[in-house]
Amino acid sequence: MDVQANPAGYDELKRLGVSRVPAVTVGDRAAHGWNPPAYAALLGIPYAGVTKLPPTELARRLDVFLDTTQQFMRIVPDQHLEWRPPERNRTFRNLGYHVFRLSLAFVDGMDLGEFPGTWLLDQAPDDLRDGPAIARYGALVRGRITGWFEGASPGEFERVIKVYYGPQSGHDLLERTTWHAAQHLRQLYALAERLGITPSVPLPTHEFKGLPLPDALW
Repeated sequence: MDVQANPAGYDELKRLGVSRVPAVTVGDRAAHGWNPPAYAALLGIPYAGVTKLPPTELARRLDVFLDTTQQFMRIVPDQHLEWRPPERNRTFRNLGYHVFRLSLAFVDGMDLGEFPGTWLLDQAPDDLRDGPAIARYGALVRGRITGWFEGASPGEFERVIKVYYGPQSGHDLLERTTWHAAQHLRQLYALAERLGITPSVPLPTHEFKGLPLPDALW
């Protein structure tokens, strides 16, 4: 269901307890987000997923994706920052900001023991008006995340966090955060090609291996 074209679709999702898209529904049951194990459970079929990468590797890759986003946002021309692609009602500026905000939300969620979906609705504040400002915000986020990982014990990733789409271990939430950032980075580079923007660094596609990224870009 295209909820942008048919906003009434949100009412049906809310009735099923889903506050955000994307989601998959079967009858009166729903699975939130890109979640192949949950899709399999909805359909009653077995699912053999790939083994999750260890937390240390996920943390390293997340920083690679954030570093790439930071370098990319520095060179985005001002005239493109408020452009919205037809695939998603989100400006270029907010998409870049979102990569950093969703990553910071992982640390906030681990610290608080809960991860409300409203965090992912945050928009870039007014003082982050251009690409370099978004990049500077990204540097602050990377510093916060790096510090958190340096102080995290292995047991941190076994804790269960109250996430808006259901209870998740810290390891599961970190994996989702990492591929979520990677997916939006892919989108930024695809949009850059469409607009004739040449990124300063290549897309680190080799770092996608082993992550449960969807095939579709949107």
